[in-house]
Order: sequence, then structure tokens, then C-alpha cells
Amino acid sequence: MPLARFVASVLLALIVVLPARAADGMTAVKSPHSVKDTVDRLETAAKARNLVVFLRVDHAAGAQKVGRTLRPTELLVFGNPQGGTPLMECAQSAGIDLPLKALAWQDEAGQVWLGYNDPQYLAARHGAPTCAVVPNLKKALEGLAAEATRP
Repeated sequence: MPLARFVASVLLALIVVLPARAADGMTAVKSPHSVKDTVDRLETAAKARNLVVFLRVDHAAGAQKVGRTLRPTELLVFGNPQGGTPLMECAQSAGIDLPLKALAWQDEAGQVWLGYNDPQYLAARHGAPTCAVVPNLKKALEGLAAEATRP
């Protein structure tokens, strides 16, 4: 019976841990490019799709200004009322998460990642898990990320 208890405790631990990891709602894609090049490529792809680029933040440069060190990390804020408004019509509080954002960062091993909030997660967060625009937003973000991280 000790083995059965061990298996049960492992399964219970997985049940407790896995939803917490999945609940963060962030999709991360490996990039073969530098952080700067990844965000440059994302910005170009967004503009090519007639999305508005509202803001680009270089967090590492900001850290340097206050005497701190941060591996390369850049945020791009972009969107279009045609995509965001329908989500806010489903749940107006989704406006806190819009416009959309993507973060590129370099991890401790030197790998660059491009991450963004999964639209399904955002919709669920705001109580609108069945909002009709979500699949379109998800497809658009997946396409942008693929273009930005393509070799």
C-alpha cells in the first residue's frame, strides 16, 4: 500500500499544481532571434496587418537608467479597435488587458522567448469564455508570433 499512497499523493500534487501553471494564461514561443530583432519583426508584422503600435518599452534600458541590470526584455503594445472592441462588448472589463501586448525576453540560458496572453484566458478572466471574437484574436496572435519567431 505505500506505493498506492505515493501514487495518490503524486496525482493529487499534479492536480493542485497543473491548473496553477495553466491558469497564468501566457503563451511563450522560442525565438531564434535576439530580443530586439524579435520585437522588430513582431512590430513589422503587426503594422503589415494594419494594427496600431501604441508603445514599445525596453525594460533593460529602463533598468540601466536606475543602475540595475536586466537581461534584454522588450514589450510591444499593439492592437486595433476592430479586434478589441468585440471582446470589450462581451466583457467591458477586458479593456484592462487591451490593447494586446507581447513580451520578448532572454532567459538565464540565453534563449529568447516571445510571450503573449492567450485570448481565451483573457476572455475567461473577464467572465466571457464564449465570446465569439476569441478564436480570431487567438489565430491573429499565433500568426504574429510565428512570423516574428520564424528563422
